Amino acid sequence: MRRSTLARLLGYLGPHRRTLALAFLLLGVSVAAQVAAPLLVRVFLDRYAARGVLPAEPVAALAGAYLSLTAVGALASWRQLLLFQLVALRAVQAMRVEVFAKVQGMALGFFDRTPIGTLVSRITNDTEAIKDFYMSVMASFVQNGAIALGTFAALFFLDARLGALDLVLVPAVFVLMWVYRRTTAPVFRASRQLLAQINARLSESLLGMPTIQALTQEARVAGEIARVNREHYRVRMRMVRLNALLLRPMVNLLSTAATMGVLAYFGWLSLRPGAAVEVGVVFVFLQYLQRMFEPINDVMQRLNIFQLAAVSAERVFELLDRDEPAPGASRPWPVAHPRPRIERGRVEFREVSFSYDGRTPALVRVSFVAEPGTTVAIVGHTGSGKSTLASLLLRFYRPDEGEIYLDGVPLDAIPEDELRRKVALVLQDPVLFTGDVLSNIRLGDLDLDEERVREAVRIVAADDFIAGLPGGLGAPVGERGLTFSGGQRQLIAFARAIVRDPRVLVLDEATASVDSETEGRIQRALRSMRAGRTTIAIAHRLSTIQDADLILVLHRGEVVERGRHEELLARSGLYHAMYRLQQAGAEGEAAP
Repeated sequence: MRRSTLARLLGYLGPHRRTLALAFLLLGVSVAAQVAAPLLVRVFLDRYAARGVLPAEPVAALAGAYLSLTAVGALASWRQLLLFQLVALRAVQAMRVEVFAKVQGMALGFFDRTPIGTLVSRITNDTEAIKDFYMSVMASFVQNGAIALGTFAALFFLDARLGALDLVLVPAVFVLMWVYRRTTAPVFRASRQLLAQINARLSESLLGMPTIQALTQEARVAGEIARVNREHYRVRMRMVRLNALLLRPMVNLLSTAATMGVLAYFGWLSLRPGAAVEVGVVFVFLQYLQRMFEPINDVMQRLNIFQLAAVSAERVFELLDRDEPAPGASRPWPVAHPRPRIERGRVEFREVSFSYDGRTPALVRVSFVAEPGTTVAIVGHTGSGKSTLASLLLRFYRPDEGEIYLDGVPLDAIPEDELRRKVALVLQDPVLFTGDVLSNIRLGDLDLDEERVREAVRIVAADDFIAGLPGGLGAPVGERGLTFSGGQRQLIAFARAIVRDPRVLVLDEATASVDSETEGRIQRALRSMRAGRTTIAIAHRLSTIQDADLILVLHRGEVVERGRHEELLARSGLYHAMYRLQQAGAEGEAAP
């Protein structure tokens, strides 16, 4: 793990210094108890058992002291582990909130390029791996490291020469850890990338299941997921083989070598003339060796979690370091002037140009004015730039050239909350969230009382269908609102937009996916909705915008025609051709 990555991970522990301090104190108590307990056994063996003398009171005192040390050590160990895990959970909770907040604040261009499944994998799987780092690796490394250090200190206390010889094991352990990290890091990185691919494909497939089943693509999609899954399996098996070779077997080999060295040393001492080796010392040395290698073994077993967390942390921090914020209010406003507000709803585009990729223009020098209370319709073939125009007005993207004004104020100078409250957007395929109808119209704004919601429902002519639902406004809404028809979802979206009383209403082909009867109801409701509001209506059906005050015809990002419905028909241009084509299609559908 890079030092910078480790430093950032440890930075999330900063707010919990006091809890960590208490955990470290308890850890010291636990280690001291574990190191001291074998020394009491040595006293019992050498002073009493080896001599065949077992006085009741001293032996009972030793036994009581041993049990007390064991109990205190166990209690301190339990409590410090609990505190470490508490800190770990809080740190990961803060990280997940930060990551999701970062994603929510990203520009829409980032989501255009990034599969949703990949983002879900980073927010869930990768942060879960980091949680394991905090809970298993960090706490384990600290605890086992303290135990190993305490054991080494006790070995030096018993026999400095043998303790010094045992220090030879330390470089061997670090070399083993270094080899493991170097060999497994690429494998872990490949594993996380393949897991992200699996999540991305699963997310895409589940969202597109109606299309997959309609076109009988189940076998193809299943084959693609199986292929990625097989590759993930092969990578994980490489990890299993490396773990089986470099973890417990190698540590056991070192442990066996150390035990043989201790026995050989004491055997050599016992062969010297006049030398005697105390049984208690041999017992304590073997006990300490076992206690020293068990933490090493535990640390080695958790190195795979450490490697996984290292890769996951790099992926999470890469996301947190992305500098693609959603375009907010970037232009400073003079302090002496009142805060910009959208009161009238006048919209002006001045020579606005934009490209998504920097090469292909989506809009080219678009200029128009939508006066307060008027309706401007935007029409054109697919790919002409209609939705791009709406996205720029909502400040989802910034123009490459030109300027957009609302009530004479540059769009970049309008505060985010003011823009979102006064400019409402209704999409062709609205999104409903799990909850009920009321919460989907309010969207968390509890200042919108139920009476105000009912008024918005009445304005958009959705009161009849909502009244017929079980529970009315309290009717449950499932995931994405798929239990409602397209027209019903659209009516709820209209109510959601109107309830906040916006000054500018942007309709992005908002009636394109509804049936003719619902469209007629919406068209009648639109007359009430547009009263006193500026409306930017992006339309596919030309029949829905014939009463617009101004119609802009886009072609390859440029405004090629503008005027009212009758004026554009009289010019016999692109609008006239589109209108004739739609009329012919409607007549063909009506023919028996």
